[in-house]
Amino acid sequence: MSFWIRCSTSATRKCFAHSVAAALLATAVSITAVPRAPAQQGPADIGIVGSPERPVYPLKASANNRYLVDQNNTPFLMVGDSPQYLSTNLSQEEAAAFMANRRSYGINTLWINLLCICEEAKTFDGIVPFLVPGDIATPNPAYFQRIDDMLRVAADHGMVVLLDPIETISWLDVLRKNGKSKAFEYGQYLGNRYKDFLNIIWMHGNDFQSWRNAADDDLVQAVARGIRSMDAIHIHTVELNTATSGSLEDPSWAPLIELDAAYTYFPTYAQVLTEYNRPNFKPIFMVEANYEFENVGPDPEGGSPQNLRRQEYWTMLSGAAGQLYGSAHSWKLERGWEANLDTQGVLQLSYMKNLFVSRQWHDLVPDQTHAVVTAGYGRVSCLVGKFVAGVSKDPDALWTKVFGSIRKYFGVGSITGNSCATAARTSDGSLVLVYMPTIRAITVDMSKLAGTTTARWYDPTSGEYADVKESPFANEGSRVFMPSGANKSGDGDWVLVLEARTPP
Repeated sequence: MSFWIRCSTSATRKCFAHSVAAALLATAVSITAVPRAPAQQGPADIGIVGSPERPVYPLKASANNRYLVDQNNTPFLMVGDSPQYLSTNLSQEEAAAFMANRRSYGINTLWINLLCICEEAKTFDGIVPFLVPGDIATPNPAYFQRIDDMLRVAADHGMVVLLDPIETISWLDVLRKNGKSKAFEYGQYLGNRYKDFLNIIWMHGNDFQSWRNAADDDLVQAVARGIRSMDAIHIHTVELNTATSGSLEDPSWAPLIELDAAYTYFPTYAQVLTEYNRPNFKPIFMVEANYEFENVGPDPEGGSPQNLRRQEYWTMLSGAAGQLYGSAHSWKLERGWEANLDTQGVLQLSYMKNLFVSRQWHDLVPDQTHAVVTAGYGRVSCLVGKFVAGVSKDPDALWTKVFGSIRKYFGVGSITGNSCATAARTSDGSLVLVYMPTIRAITVDMSKLAGTTTARWYDPTSGEYADVKESPFANEGSRVFMPSGANKSGDGDWVLVLEARTPP
């Protein structure tokens, strides 16, 4: 039997009108509930070089509060996809196929909304979340059993689920009608139900544009407090407003979260560094930026493969603990999603992961003062990216609208128009990584490396290395590096990899 489900909404993603119709050919598949073990372990990454041992969930913040670790304190690099409609639009069999595909690219995290971004939020086969429409005090056992089963499928595939309990695009008005007491009790219901599902990170918000309204903020936080009152083991995060924000911009969320979600459609280094430099910092991840196949064409912010690479490497070399990829096909999971999984964007995401997980990525410190890369990094471009993002915090402010138009029509502060080269160095000087969006000569202070240094270029479009002529180099003086030409895709972006032989 085929099902054609329409989830209509007036909400937007990226401030563009989106149809959120979800269409699938699906069959409900039942699976037997599996016993809950003290720790859930998933398979190691498939086809990904240098992956760590299987993580033991739940995840937590590292001792220095800069990245995530599992229960064995093994660093966990978050590399995710954003199938927000998965729990309502896919059968368990389809979800398993989707997750197996994503796992093959090294993806270990999925953003899933517990309630669909739509008016009815029912599953493809007609199961509604609440027995009384709009009354969050009447959870439908059949619907939440479906969520249980999806979480177990994710655990079977070693996936962490960023689970949004009641996203704020379509459901904030429902929260308003239910009130703070019911919101807290709904959170208690979820916290009690899911406290033993170890592969969860609770994620609140979703284009939470009105968080500056204290009443709205209190409602969303009431759900979080309800969850925490019953579940003390899972970490939390929150996505605030588009077009650029970080969780800690709302100080009232600081006691409720352990993970800081950066969200931006500007050059990603700007928001990540803002979060990294906070005195009350927490591990940072890029929860949302441009998605593949969205806003492409003349838009300088579109999700082209090149723009995605810039977002990803800027993020990782600015102090982030990971990030989520997204696609026009995977976030909505409309009809035909199966034919649009193996894309250039997700393949190149796996190359990014390969580069970092095989090294001490969690020890990298952003080169914010340009002590390592001393010239050629693009001073003006770096400053423009930070400035335009910085004056665009409030989505309703006049400056945000003015600079939004300048960015769109003239490219100032856009991703495509930004050539800032970001760099990071491990504290022991054993590793320096530099991402260059365009071909240029850069100057590196070699004394910042701990010993004789091997230099290679990493092609982010193919995952291949090329030795730098005359490498290795002494760790003294300054040296100029410049790629010999375009990468395999014909673009100008490269990663310079400098690895030093450290003294015994």
